[in-house]
Amino acid sequence: MDLKDYIRSIKDYPKKGILFRDITTLIKDESAFEETINQIVERSKKFKVDKIAAIESRGFVFASAVSYILKKPFIMLRKKNKLPADVHSVDFELEYGTATIEVHKDSISENDSVLIIDDLIATGGTAEAAAKLVEISKGKVAAFIFVINLFDLGGCDNLLKKGYNVENLMDFPGH
Repeated sequence: MDLKDYIRSIKDYPKKGILFRDITTLIKDESAFEETINQIVERSKKFKVDKIAAIESRGFVFASAVSYILKKPFIMLRKKNKLPADVHSVDFELEYGTATIEVHKDSISENDSVLIIDDLIATGGTAEAAAKLVEISKGKVAAFIFVINLFDLGGCDNLLKKGYNVENLMDFPGH
């Protein structure tokens, strides 16, 4: 099964000049979604993982299923002011703006090995912020797994240069 066949491309979304890679067409197909989860689970076996974290919101779709299969705790990395208890926060830049993500301070313990899952990596700003949240919490990033890598935007390359383990299921150009 070629998972690329299940990704829809939308021009000029969310703003002019962006070619948006839409995963809703992948997750609405039960066979493609199952294959995606199976591939993430298989790739995750390369790493020692204590917990699974995901970046809001599309990362939750994949990571919660992987967490269930691997029987590992699931940690939500959320947008600012979405978590009710004490949080660690990291500000970062997106390819089209700025944002903040947070994690509950009690979600990650010292030396926890955390797998971070998201649907897509572009420039890598969100992923780097997620890694900082894990590290601020005194955990370690086991690896990142992305469903889609927009290879020409350099996010995976930046993470690799910083010494992180990075996996992705498919590559697309970002433009």
